[in-house]
Amino acid sequence: MTYRIRFTKQAEKDIHKLSPKLQAKLKDILRNRIAVSPHAGKPLVGELKGHYSARLSYQDRIVYTIREDELVVMVIRARTHYGD
Repeated sequence: MTYRIRFTKQAEKDIHKLSPKLQAKLKDILRNRIAVSPHAGKPLVGELKGHYSARLSYQDRIVYTIREDELVVMVIRARTHYGD
């Protein structure tokens, strides 16, 4: 069973700021890892409890939630959480 991937407006902005190489890597991770097994990401704690994270690069992370009832992964952020 494969989940559909959706993006928030903020995630879309983040993606446009990534280098072409990181955009390609993001696409690969979303298609081959997160869409297939979304719970494989790292569960987050604190104010992001209920969200998951997957590493995109040393600094950048993909932050997402899973909507089980709709089989949708909603990408919240796709860039660094360490500041610009």
